[in-house]
Amino acid sequence: MGTPAAAVPTLDKIVATGHEVVAVYTQPDRPSGRGNKVAFSPVKERALQLGIPIFQPLKVRTEDALELFRSHQADVAVVVAYGRILPIGFLTAYPKGAINVHFSLLPKLRGAAPVNWAIANGDEKTGVTTMKMDEGLDTGDILLQGETQIAPSETAIELMERLAELGAELLAETLDRLDEISPKMQAHELATHAPILARSDGEIDWNLTAKEIADRVRGFQPFPGSFTSFRGEKLTIWAAGSSSNVSKFEPGDILEVERDAIIVGCGDATALRITELQQQGRKRLSARDFLNGVKIEEGERFSQTK
Repeated sequence: MGTPAAAVPTLDKIVATGHEVVAVYTQPDRPSGRGNKVAFSPVKERALQLGIPIFQPLKVRTEDALELFRSHQADVAVVVAYGRILPIGFLTAYPKGAINVHFSLLPKLRGAAPVNWAIANGDEKTGVTTMKMDEGLDTGDILLQGETQIAPSETAIELMERLAELGAELLAETLDRLDEISPKMQAHELATHAPILARSDGEIDWNLTAKEIADRVRGFQPFPGSFTSFRGEKLTIWAAGSSSNVSKFEPGDILEVERDAIIVGCGDATALRITELQQQGRKRLSARDFLNGVKIEEGERFSQTK
């Protein structure tokens, strides 16, 4: 049971290690992109290639949906970013229950966007957890965990690709050892949360430190991005890092224009060095290419979008 590209490596690994996948569940097809053409989820695309029966219920909290689910007579359900909270009937439909692949070291970062928030929060490490699912939000007993360091310049897109592969390996090991693993209750008092991202999360608060802003630039990709206002238009920042500490400025002030970067004042007397950005309605550019076409005047600043 999965929907995005991050769930595909687990499906591939289950098949490659000789398990019989009797059904694939994924979200219903939805219009996408310019022209609103109907798009299949990455998991559906892969299941079609593998010749596995596909099910896309509009609702899972109905008796008909549960009866269909039970009819597959599987040993266990594997859930990777399916995109819907499953009722208890689904979680207990099969003898070995339901196993979730979650992209954090639980109980840290429960919720919909653990990879984004791990980077945005400035964490130095994260990982993957396989757990026995219960009715709570990522509260089930832990089966196995795998840890990895977050690279200083790594974006959420890059980290998600790595964790998807790590999660597939961990799930394969979990299935192989399922009868011998002793599930471990989570330390619920240590739980932190990674709520679904909203567009408003991408608005840059220039009162934060340069490092905090740079972490959010990396973490909030591909959505919602990190954006500000420049000359009355939205400006998205795609790559940035901390510069030397400075003084006597207001957060958001453009302090200096280098050949390959724009230096902006941030909170705590820190400065952000921007190296890739995008004007509204235009393509992403390196700071050098951006500055070839835009002359920044002394005293200009970045501000909140309207």
